[in-house]
Amino acid sequence: MERRTIGARALAVGAVGLGCMPMSWAYSASRRRGDESLRAVHRALDCGSTLLDTADMYGPFTNELLVGRVLKERRADAFVSTKVGLLVGEQHIVANGRPGYVKRACDASLRRLQTDVIDLYQLHRADPEVPVEETWGAMAELVRAGKVRALGLCAVGARGGRRSGGRLYDATILQLQRVQQVFPVSAVEAELSVWTPDALDALLPWCEARDIGFLAAMPLGNGFLTGTLVPGVGFEADDVRARHPRFTAEMMAANQPIVAGLRRVAARHGEDVTAAQVALAWVLAQGRHVVAVPGTKRERWAAENAAAAGLRLTPQDLAEVARLPQALGSWD
Repeated sequence: MERRTIGARALAVGAVGLGCMPMSWAYSASRRRGDESLRAVHRALDCGSTLLDTADMYGPFTNELLVGRVLKERRADAFVSTKVGLLVGEQHIVANGRPGYVKRACDASLRRLQTDVIDLYQLHRADPEVPVEETWGAMAELVRAGKVRALGLCAVGARGGRRSGGRLYDATILQLQRVQQVFPVSAVEAELSVWTPDALDALLPWCEARDIGFLAAMPLGNGFLTGTLVPGVGFEADDVRARHPRFTAEMMAANQPIVAGLRRVAARHGEDVTAAQVALAWVLAQGRHVVAVPGTKRERWAAENAAAAGLRLTPQDLAEVARLPQALGSWD
């Protein structure tokens, strides 16, 4: 698989990574299978998807434990990204950016992941009660201690809220400017897909100008761009899509032209090429430092997603995708 670099330290990873969150968090619990998830991680690594993206809050904790079972056998094959800064309670999630907590959380993640070093340690969310410079300073100390190789920051986007156009990531860019004065940012993780392209307006150009890697989260639109979700079928109550404004039956039906357009492009590249692969190839075409991080818990999809790294979209393809209608949500 093509390799891409993250940050000024030129940390190399496969162009398509693996988002491990669906194995333990956010999607229907009844469909989680530990052994199947383990096979998906192994298959991703076999295909060159070296970046494994997890977080201590996924589960919580169980996702890191799962990834750790693979790392115990294949640490040299993987680039490990995990996150800190969010605590999960019974019915709520709170931020904790206190320096002491960050250091304890890192040690706990290292134990769960069964590794001596985390390749990329990301701040999941800034704590409004703690200056972000203090949190970032504690994370920088972890780099100097040899427990972490590089630091990243997760962008605060429009999840569950109304779209805000080109100003969507202003707050994130201000945070980045502040922490960059403390210690270099190697990567920014933010949602980027055909149906959520907001990061192209300001955030991705900001990263490109500074050689900062961009990890494209949810590049398949929470599964919608795969074309495998059926409008009206519904989601289990614990699935985040059950409350997402683009996943009502009405909006899923209204957004089908986007999937149809991706399928038209896929057909030009061969009968085995899928809409999902076109969606991932579009993300990779947005810049040389962009790494797509699709999430899955199935071995089959991990292999299909990895193969998208070899798909090259033509100028005609990109122009056709650009003409697709904007995604609609129940707010529209």
